[in-house]
Amino acid sequence: MNFSDLYSQKILEIAGSARLMPRLGNPDGSARKVSRICGSAIEVDLKIEDGKVSAYGADVSACALGQTSAAIVAGNIVGSTPDELRALRDRMTAMLKSDGPPPNGRWDDLKYLEPVRGFPARHASTLLVFDAVAEALDRAGA
Repeated sequence: MNFSDLYSQKILEIAGSARLMPRLGNPDGSARKVSRICGSAIEVDLKIEDGKVSAYGADVSACALGQTSAAIVAGNIVGSTPDELRALRDRMTAMLKSDGPPPNGRWDDLKYLEPVRGFPARHASTLLVFDAVAEALDRAGA
């Protein structure tokens, strides 16, 4: 697989269709993560109610892979529990670094990022949103 194979039509569609998720005014937890390798950056805000994410905001300045991850998270995070989101980060990390299976269920679109495993320099930007969400959950005490 060569580098251009990473940017499949599906990846570009998901990245291009990402909806704006305005930052939250009074979040329970926020975090900013930056990839030192490529300069991608993401800031996320979370509101937690009844043990689940009730609102999500983000500012994403990332490559197509980081935008794709962030778009899939944005579309599915509300209603997720902190444990589910931490397990999702672990599963994505395992998928990229340890040949683990991709997430499934409502997170099924993350399978399109599986080819990234062959490009370690792209792991950080792909995982950025998951690391930011985990840190925001920690800051929210969730």
